[in-house]
Amino acid sequence: MIHLVQLLLPLYDNAGRAFPAVQYTTIRDELTERFGGLTAYSRAPAQGLWNDASGPTRRDDIVVYEVMTDTLDRNWWREYRRTLEQRFAQEELVIRSQPVERL
Repeated sequence: MIHLVQLLLPLYDNAGRAFPAVQYTTIRDELTERFGGLTAYSRAPAQGLWNDASGPTRRDDIVVYEVMTDTLDRNWWREYRRTLEQRFAQEELVIRSQPVERL
């Protein structure tokens, strides 16, 4: 089984300022080195919406990075997510995986 891992990364900080491009370059380099490749969906940002109990619906513009891996090292991904949350000053970043079948 192959795992498709997707990282949903914000384009802007909580004050609406764009994160520097080098931040994404660093992540691309780290993931490419570890997994041998990466797909980035960065041309047209996706939009994330969620309800916050304390106020109106919130919105994020995001880019999606994907890698495929034969083994899913959950501990490594958990630690990497925490690292990215610090880099982006976010309470939570979404990293998700799903099994895929090559055709």
